[in-house]
Amino acid sequence: MRREKGFTLVELAIVLVIIGIILGAILKGQELIFNAKVKRVQSQIKEVLAAFYTYYDRYGYYPGDDPTADDRWSIGAGDGDGIVEGGTCSAATEESCLLWQHLRYANIISGDRNDTNPASMTPKHVFGGPINVYYATHAGQTGHWIRLENLDATAAQSVDQAMDDGKCDTGSVVRVGGTACSGSDYPNTGTIDLAVRF
Repeated sequence: MRREKGFTLVELAIVLVIIGIILGAILKGQELIFNAKVKRVQSQIKEVLAAFYTYYDRYGYYPGDDPTADDRWSIGAGDGDGIVEGGTCSAATEESCLLWQHLRYANIISGDRNDTNPASMTPKHVFGGPINVYYATHAGQTGHWIRLENLDATAAQSVDQAMDDGKCDTGSVVRVGGTACSGSDYPNTGTIDLAVRF
């Protein structure tokens, strides 16, 4: 008689345990990567703030708003009124775009100093969207804002919880575009344009 060979229940159980361990490691790894990206976004916000105030300490004007920048580099100057005007960077001559050129020419941040294309001259956050700095009123608060566009909604909520009150419509970290919030709660999916006031 021929004897049929197959897996025993113990062997099948061992294979299932190994598969479970591998899946658990993959899921945990994805969570660790996501958390690292959220921490990196927070670091990028701090780096932009540091660059902004380093320029101010060095030249006495905010980058982009500096009326003396053209004398140093012949690239365009702001009006010196203490406000980085222009909203999100959309035209190379507006102060919110000049800001990035001023920081690059001052060797405070890296990047192509001669880039005047608004789509490429703004730095990108770790989730891939542009970072902008400008003066505006959001959620009833007027001041300078760092705006991170197309930020994963869950990441936006994590950044808000780490840096502010965790609510999308109050405080110094607020949603200013993208997927709508439900009251003060961030959505579970989608992308958010997040603004941080400083």
